[in-house]
Amino acid sequence: MFVGLTAAYDTVWHRSITCKLLQLLPDRHMVHMIMEMVGNRSFTLTTRNGKRSRLRRLKKGVPQGSVLAPFLFNTYISDLPATVSRKCVYADDLAIMCADGDWKEVEGALTKDMATVNEYLQTWTLKLSITKTVSAAFHLNNEEAKHELKVKYNNKPCSPAPSPNTSE
Repeated sequence: MFVGLTAAYDTVWHRSITCKLLQLLPDRHMVHMIMEMVGNRSFTLTTRNGKRSRLRRLKKGVPQGSVLAPFLFNTYISDLPATVSRKCVYADDLAIMCADGDWKEVEGALTKDMATVNEYLQTWTLKLSITKTVSAAFHLNNEEAKHELKVKYNNKPCSPAPSPNTSE
């Protein structure tokens, strides 16, 4: 399973990341400095005719494109719950992998793990992108590798992908 998130960096709770950083870093002053960089951001909107909105402060999110963003997001999801399947995670890219000789066992384990991941995502205000989340089967036998996994997320089937290249 290749799990995609919607606007992942934009939905990080500042209070939650502060708490998680305090558990990770021994120096609360360092955490305060990091959160000043993350939390002290604001924006205005300007229309085509030059009208400008009032200054608004961002209450969620980490700055995309910054060196800190992947570290902060990794910290934010560092407490992903245990799953039957193996997880590989870097920032907002998550792969859930299961190996078994029986496709039904693989599908069952992945469906169960998707429910676990879904509950976690909802708790931390992260949203799974159903269009970016796909399942893919890999097998040494070419015929078996064409197998379309029947994995469900929220009782809806996840789209199968013939290879990881179709998941963006």
